[in-house]
Order: sequence, then C-alpha cells, then structure tokens
Amino acid sequence: MDELFRLVTDLIRASEMHERYRGSECINLIASEGVKSPAVEEMLRSSMDLESRYAEGENDLEGHVKKRYYQGQKYITMIENYVTDIIKILFKCSWADVRLVSGTHANLATFKGLSLATKNNKMVVTPLSCGAHISHDYTGLAGMVLGLVNIDHAYNIEEMNIDPDESAKIIRAAKPGIITFGGSLFLFPHPVKELRSVADEVGAYVVYDAAHVLGLIAGGVFQDPLREGADFITSSTHKTFPGPQGGLILGELKDERAEKAIKRIQHAIFPLSTSNTHLGRLPALGIVALEMKVFGAELARQTVRNAKAAGQYLYENGLKVLGESKGFTESHQIAVDVMEYGGGGVIAERLEEANIILNRNILPYDDQSNRENPSGIRIGFQDVTRRGFREEDVKHLCDLMLQVIKGKRKPVEVKKDVIELRKEFPEVKYGFKSVEEALRYIKA
Repeated sequence: MDELFRLVTDLIRASEMHERYRGSECINLIASEGVKSPAVEEMLRSSMDLESRYAEGENDLEGHVKKRYYQGQKYITMIENYVTDIIKILFKCSWADVRLVSGTHANLATFKGLSLATKNNKMVVTPLSCGAHISHDYTGLAGMVLGLVNIDHAYNIEEMNIDPDESAKIIRAAKPGIITFGGSLFLFPHPVKELRSVADEVGAYVVYDAAHVLGLIAGGVFQDPLREGADFITSSTHKTFPGPQGGLILGELKDERAEKAIKRIQHAIFPLSTSNTHLGRLPALGIVALEMKVFGAELARQTVRNAKAAGQYLYENGLKVLGESKGFTESHQIAVDVMEYGGGGVIAERLEEANIILNRNILPYDDQSNRENPSGIRIGFQDVTRRGFREEDVKHLCDLMLQVIKGKRKPVEVKKDVIELRKEFPEVKYGFKSVEEALRYIKA
C-alpha cells in the first residue's frame, strides 16, 4: 500500500508540474494541438455529471437523437441535438454527427461506412510520406483494421500538393470507392474541386480529413471542402478548431446516394465502434463553435499570417523552408528541412531543451524508414496566435529558434528568454473569458 500512496503522490506532483511547464513556461508549436479559452474550460468544468453518463443509440438523418437505450436522457438528448445544430449552422451543412471521440474515430466510422455503402474496399489517399495521417494508410487504421486497399494520389513535391492531372489518371484506373484528401502535413489546399468530376465518373465518395484545418475552414480561409465537392468532412475538434478533444463528421443530405452513405456511417458509429461518446465535452464544443462564429475569421487570418511570416523569416535567415515558390504555406503550419543542422529529431530535442515544443517530421523525399531523425520539423502557429502573437512576435520567436538550430547559443541559455517571452502573453485571445461573457454577447 505504501508504494501505491507514493505513486499517487508522484502522479499529483507530475500533473501539477506539467500544467506549469507546458501551460506557462513553454512556447507550444506542435501543429496538432490547440489552446482552449477560459469560457470553454469553464464549460468543461461545469459538465462533470454529464461526463459520467451514457447515451448510446441511433441518430436520425438530421443528426439528432432518434433512440437511446438508457433512461435519464431528457437533457442529454437536448444537449446532443443543440450541439449538432450549432455545428451544422457554423459549417453550413445539413448533417453532422458529434458522437465521435477523436479524428481517428471519425475516419474509422466514415471509411467503414462508405466501404459498406459502395461494397468497394479501395481508397485513393495522399501518400503517408507526403503528409497523410496514419489512419488513412495501409499500415494504420485503413489497412490494418478496416482492410482497405490504399492507392496513392500522385504527389508533386515541388508544389507540396496532390497532382490533380496525374491523380485523375490513377483514380480512373483504380476505380476506388473512396477518395480522401487532407492530412497531417498540410500546407496548401488540396484539389477537391479539380477531382470531383473524376470521383463522379467512378462512383467514389470524396472524404476530406480537416483535423488540422477545421478552424481555418470555420474562419473562412484555406478552403471550403463541402462547397468544392467533398461528400464528407472528418475532423478532430482540438487543433486549429480550439475545443475539447473529440471528433465530428459533416456532410450534406442532398440525395439518395448521400442518405445511403449517412446511414452506413451512422451504423459504423453505433453499434460498430462506440458506446460511450464522452458526453462531457459536448457543451464546451458548442461554446467553441460560438467563439469561431464570432472570432474565427480574424483568428484564422492571423494564424495564417503568422505562419507565412515565420516561413519567410526563417527562409531569409538561411533555413530550407518548403513551399518557398508558393509563399511557404496557406495553413497554420510550415515544414522546414534541418538536416544540415543535424536532422529533425536532433533539432526538435534541442528546441525542447529551450522550452520550444515542436515535432520532427518526415518530408516527402526522405528515407521513409528513418523516423527517428528525418530531415524535417513541422511548426504550427495556432497556439501562439491565440495567445496574442503577431508577425513581429513570431519573428522574435524565430530568432530564438535560429540561435538554437544554428548552435549560436546553448538551449539552456535560450530557455530563459523563452520563458520571459511566454510571460508576455498570459491571456487567451479570440474567445470569451467566461460563459457569462458569452451569454452577454448573445443577449447584446
């Protein structure tokens, strides 16, 4: 028992230390993380009973609760339906499902449902080496769990994007049931509009994984997948869309074909892949949707401006920033080749010693077996933007990074400056400070 007591004590201390370390002493540049507003955090804290409850069952074709198998659901049903409608309004779509507990879960249900609808197990995807999420790949969820056969899009490394003309040839030859866009290294809008007609030719559904760019889409920048031809959007809710961890699927109920697909996806959600849908996050998801409606456009624009400014500044100071001919990025992230300075793994660890947190990243031309120390690092600017960083602040941050990358100062020396810089941005911007403030805004 003494060992258990010691471990619990250590657990509490480690949790407290983490909150201080990542919450107030580090500059967080991992492109797959977000930062919640005080109002969203308050809503999470006020949903503790909801967090303990179950609500399994079927939904209807509007995404609303159709049937639940437990009692005590009358307010839970209202909450689920309200949040679903809020999301549908924000993204201008006629169907949504918010029961997914992650972006990967959203992909699982969508890929499974569409493969059932088409009776076709082939899916065209961005190559994993060129930025696809592992859940799209034959080595991950799509292949090893669902048994889908992956065929890669053609990818243009110079453009850092899918080649629409060559991919059209691949799609016509493969005749897949699903064509997937989006990914984890995602600098420029994918050619959804250009390949929609080819999808129609072969009878494929178009899926757009917006996990990284959902907040940008909500803010009206990057691209508008549903209007460009995507049948479904899958996403997490905690990256550029700065909410609680979870997932969602969006779509348009426009014809019988869409109805068939939605029914199969709903079946893949319940009963095939979930029972507990983590209800406690849903009220907070509604609050962040309100924030994106009110503040999302300016947040998205500033995030992209900051990413572009960083790309330009690092490039001007001698780093190999990918996508130079296209302005480095149109999203929240940039990709930098640092092999000249030791490689992505080495540099990410050095920057971590300076309390600058980002991740190593394989680049399209890398040896794909070298995952420990690939050429690249991926840098995301959604967190610092929401804390109030603007272009000049980002350039100052880049100077600190350059000092570490180029070995001009020891990381431990730079760490002191990083902590001081972090102290200059104590608040979360582009959001509400409390639920009461959100209500006052609504009533004004």
